[in-house]
Amino acid sequence: MYKKYIKRILDVILSGFALFVLGIPMLIVAALVRKDVGSPVLFGQHRIGKDNKEFLMWKFRSMTNERDENGVFLPDNERITKFGSFIRTTSIDELPSLLNIIKGDMSIIGPRPLPTRYLDRYTPEQRRRHEVRPGLSNPSTVNGRNDQTWEQQFEGDVWYVDHVSFLVDAKSVLDTVGIVLSHKGATAADGENRGEFIGIADRESLVTDSEGNYMKFK
Repeated sequence: MYKKYIKRILDVILSGFALFVLGIPMLIVAALVRKDVGSPVLFGQHRIGKDNKEFLMWKFRSMTNERDENGVFLPDNERITKFGSFIRTTSIDELPSLLNIIKGDMSIIGPRPLPTRYLDRYTPEQRRRHEVRPGLSNPSTVNGRNDQTWEQQFEGDVWYVDHVSFLVDAKSVLDTVGIVLSHKGATAADGENRGEFIGIADRESLVTDSEGNYMKFK
């Protein structure tokens, strides 16, 4: 009953309330983002949601559009601003994703939505993470956040799919608040600092360096 009906109702009520309370602060952040990096203040990232369906997840921009002489974007660490780093560390950049929850693309608690290019790299068991709506946070990212390996995160995601309940979600919300306030592991919440996720089936198509580390696709 909770997983099928109540969870969605709570998502709409709580995210709607959050947007009402945070509406003015979000407008202020939007103005600061525009002053810091320019327009647009939001950017969308293509992610995979429930039932492997693609959707556009919204965030506040935290990086400039600076490019090199060939028109290629500079590395992320050269484009992120001090204010951008601040809103990432505090997870403020993710507040626009509340709109995704209202729309039905996401949930407050659920496996983190990851890039569309990862879809074909999951094992059948790992792909089960898409049996529920992705979330702003979930038990897997709370328990270790960026200190986890990809495999550990996916194990936690599948565990969540099999154990969705009001108590699990309530505990995850409280734990998330604590994590955000402490700023522990707050940057690169979707795992960018762990590098690209490489599915087992794709590893033969990669180029490695002299030490055997995966570098890029052939």
